Amino acid sequence: MLIEDGVIHIDSFLAVTMGIIVLFVGRRLNQVVGFLKEFSIPEPVSGGIVFSVLFALFHMATSLEVSFDLMARDVLLVYFFTTIGINASLGDLMKGGKPLIILLAITVGYMLIQNLTGITVATAFGLEPVAGLLSGTVSLIGGHGTAIAWAPRIQEEFGLNTAMEIGIASATFGLILASIMGGPIAKFLIKRHDLKPAEDQALDVGVADDKPEPKITSYDFLDAMLAIHTCIIVGVFLNEGVEYLGLQLPLFVTCLFAGIILSNIVPHNYPRITGTTWPANKPAVALIADMSLGAFLAMS
Repeated sequence: MLIEDGVIHIDSFLAVTMGIIVLFVGRRLNQVVGFLKEFSIPEPVSGGIVFSVLFALFHMATSLEVSFDLMARDVLLVYFFTTIGINASLGDLMKGGKPLIILLAITVGYMLIQNLTGITVATAFGLEPVAGLLSGTVSLIGGHGTAIAWAPRIQEEFGLNTAMEIGIASATFGLILASIMGGPIAKFLIKRHDLKPAEDQALDVGVADDKPEPKITSYDFLDAMLAIHTCIIVGVFLNEGVEYLGLQLPLFVTCLFAGIILSNIVPHNYPRITGTTWPANKPAVALIADMSLGAFLAMS
């Protein structure tokens, strides 16, 4: 930690440590405050808002700014999306059929509405139209990860110096409002149709709370990490290839595609150097996804 020119610089190690603290504070808040759990407010958001207010009060009292080295956060972002790619199955996607097509059409329609609304409001307030895009699908559909990944590019191309702040704020408020509005609606629909979760379906992120924790050995964890790192290496090469073609994509996007490609071309029973099969939909991958997402959102 270094104090220079009225700015407190917090290195990557301390930033990760504080992110973990934020996550646990959010978890405790969700356990104590009923409406946070009732409306499914994510733990990183609960803890993050508290720390954001504390840092704001600290800045008002001391006039000091706090700057975090968030390089580790960006690595966690890549980890998370890579695990999502590893767990993606084109076979399961094809089973979606007509309901999936309807959902896709509705989603695309609302994406257009989001962007048009964002651009209109931004223009009305005399802001760059691209600020409206950051407050539209970039943050509301893509979430924190997409907003953080695209903000530097938008800042560079359009000179919007507050791109990161706009993207993160929009994603955070979108997450909160979606939980407040979507939670009661989802609860109503679940009760109305008496919906039950599939007992034998593996989770993409985390493990079921009402079931015994699955046994994950150190080798299971390292096996999953090896698969993730393999996908990231392929994703880096894909990113360079896309850049060579004149396109700019965030690294997490190509790593996501790398995970999807490898998971769908590598036979699930194909033996690897680890002596195990490809770890798609295994508890170790879900655990890493849960850890990465929680710490990433808390730091954001």
